[in-house]
Amino acid sequence: MTNRVPTIVLGGTGYVAGELLRLIAGHPGLELKAILSDSQPGEPVSKAFPHLAPAYPQLQYSSLEQVTQLIATLPKSAVLAAAPHGVSHKLLDGLIKASEAAGTDCTVVDISADYRYSTASAYEAVYKHAHGAPARIKDFTCAVPEHLAKAPTRHVAHPGCFATSILLSSVPLLKLGIAEPRLFASAITGSTGAGRTPTAGTHHPQRHSDLYAYNPLAHRHAPEVTELAHAASGIQADFCFVPHSGPFARGIHATIQATALKPISTAELVQALRDFYKHSPFVRVGNEMPRIKDVATSNYAHISAVADGKTVAVMCAIDNLTKGAAGGAVQWMNRLLGFDEALGLLTPAPGWN
Repeated sequence: MTNRVPTIVLGGTGYVAGELLRLIAGHPGLELKAILSDSQPGEPVSKAFPHLAPAYPQLQYSSLEQVTQLIATLPKSAVLAAAPHGVSHKLLDGLIKASEAAGTDCTVVDISADYRYSTASAYEAVYKHAHGAPARIKDFTCAVPEHLAKAPTRHVAHPGCFATSILLSSVPLLKLGIAEPRLFASAITGSTGAGRTPTAGTHHPQRHSDLYAYNPLAHRHAPEVTELAHAASGIQADFCFVPHSGPFARGIHATIQATALKPISTAELVQALRDFYKHSPFVRVGNEMPRIKDVATSNYAHISAVADGKTVAVMCAIDNLTKGAAGGAVQWMNRLLGFDEALGLLTPAPGWN
C-alpha cells in the first residue's frame, strides 16, 4: 500500500503501547513516525520492548516537544493514545490544539478512560478527579466498533478491555429484547490487564495458580458499561459486575447471565447472536464454548451462549491487550482513515501461546 499514514503512539513503555507497536509493524496502511515518552526521550524503544527490536532496531522515544512539532508539520497523521488515565485528556487536548493551529489533519483514537464518558461530571464521578479538558469531550465518541457503524465525531475513544467483553456479550440481549435489563457479569482477566508496574496482585508468585475476585460490584468499568450499553441498545440496564484476576498473562473470559423476557432455546439464542454480528469480521459466534487460547494475541472475539427457557448466559473470550485495547483501537483507526476495518488485524491467534 502506498501513501501510508504517519502514525504516532503515546504510552511510553506500557503493555498497550507495546501492543500498538507490534500491530503497526505489520500494518500496510500505517507508518510509525514516533512514540512518546517525555521521561526518557532518546532511549531505545527496544530496551523496553526487546521482542520488537527486529521491527524497530533504531527507534528511540520522542519528547512531548518533538511529538508536538511533528503533529504540526505532518499534513496528515494518526495518533493512537495509550497514555494513563488522568494524563491522556490534557496530553491529547494539547496535541489536537497544535494540529488545529497548524492546519494539519490529525485523527486520534484514545485507549485511556479520559474520553469514554459523554460528560465531565460522569467521568469525575468514577475517577474522583476533575477532567483536564472538558471542552474536548464533545470531539470524541466511545463505542466498540461492532456497535457503531460510523463515529459522529472526528476522534474516538475505545472502551476498556472488561467493558469490551461485556458489551459484546450483553448489547444483543438488550437491543433484541431477549433479556431483562438486569444483567450479571463475571469476567476473569490476565495479569497484563493490571499494567506493567508490579503490584501484589500481579507479582508472579502471588498470582500463579491463583484466582480471586476484586472490587466486586464496585469496579470502575460498570458505569462505563452501563452508559455505552444504553447508547448502543437504547435500553437503560443495570449491570452487576464481579471481576476476577486469573493466573495467565493475556485474555479475558466473560460470562453474562440474565432472565429471558420470553422462552428461548440455546439454538435460537446462538442464532440470534450470529445474526446480530454477521457483518462483524472479528466476532465469531459458535456452539463451542469460547477459550482464551483461541483468541490470545488476536483481534478476534469468540462468543457462545446457552439458554434453559428462562435464563440466558453468554460467554465471550477476547485478548485484553488486542481486541480489548490496541487491536480495537487500530480497528477504529482503520475506519476513521477510510481503510477496511480489518486491515492489518486478520492474523489469527497462535493457539498454543
